[in-house]
Amino acid sequence: MNYTGVREAEVVVVGAGQAGLAAAFHLRRVGYEPNRDFVVLDHAPRPGGAWQFRWPTLTYGKVHGMHALPGMELTGADPDRPSAEVIGAYFETYERTFGLRVHRPVDVRAVRDGSDGRLLVESSEGTYATRALINATGTWDRPFWPRFPGQGGFRGRQLHSSQYRRPQDFAGQRVIVVGGGTSAVQQLLEIAEAAAATTWVTRRPPVFREGPFDEQQGRAAVARVEERVRRGLPPQSVVSVTGLPMTEAMRRARERGVLERLPLFDRLTGTGAVWADGRTVEADTILYATGFRAAVDHLAPLKLREPGGGIRMEGTRTVRDPRVHLVGYGPSASTIGANRAGRAAVRDIRRLLGEGAREGSGASTAEAFRPVSR
Repeated sequence: MNYTGVREAEVVVVGAGQAGLAAAFHLRRVGYEPNRDFVVLDHAPRPGGAWQFRWPTLTYGKVHGMHALPGMELTGADPDRPSAEVIGAYFETYERTFGLRVHRPVDVRAVRDGSDGRLLVESSEGTYATRALINATGTWDRPFWPRFPGQGGFRGRQLHSSQYRRPQDFAGQRVIVVGGGTSAVQQLLEIAEAAAATTWVTRRPPVFREGPFDEQQGRAAVARVEERVRRGLPPQSVVSVTGLPMTEAMRRARERGVLERLPLFDRLTGTGAVWADGRTVEADTILYATGFRAAVDHLAPLKLREPGGGIRMEGTRTVRDPRVHLVGYGPSASTIGANRAGRAAVRDIRRLLGEGAREGSGASTAEAFRPVSR
């Protein structure tokens, strides 16, 4: 069917982070051509996914579990170089090598039902009619800000971990860090070197994991997250099912008392926090390292959410609309999980569209991925 003023594509990929690029790779691998059969839309100003926004002092050597994109290893990276630069350059090379022709910056505003079984993807560069959607928008655009009694009256500074830049910004201050994830601990350790005092607050006692995270533990963690999304519940954070990997820097910080944790406070005052037992802590800054939520508001017109608040899925496919696949969501919200999810989504979409192998499927990497000029 011809859509007047609307571009057509068999598949639209929204997001060009790890999951989106993995999906685009596998689309090319089975013969789909970028800008003819599929298009990748990314709202970020440059390659790198959410990594490009990480704080400068998070060097590549501090990154835990960065898994290579399919078809190209990340080798020879300087561990002392900011991870935003290392991974941004890696993603840029990857896009160019495999000719993925990512469109950016493009904001996807809404996805709606069209006619003839198509989805209409409304974006800042126009509307696309597509037979299948791979949503890889991640979580970075939806930082979670908790709410507490008295929060509006606190006279100090409040910021989210996504706004954190460097420890020197907290020099001489009394800082409360709220959150029990990896970012919370990494930022706490840095801030403690510059601040006058730090207080670490978590909802639940943190669980530190000693030793390597083996395959059996990984499968068990993924199974727990998969169970939640099958029930239509919001997925849990990675740390909630895997624990915090204990590093040498964390051991030293624990010995200095930096990792002595307090339970969540009851309320805030103009000058700090108050606990139900009467404990008080004065603060100049409160840093909420409280994680993110899935950035899927543009999918709201499709009514994918379940009563439990999440999106029920089978594999990467949403149960309420088999044309829509979520990668980098729930059990695939890790770098290795995103790669696998991209491959699984493409395999499922080919079945949905009733297509066999396209030209290029089964060819060598060099044959299947001829550079596409921009």
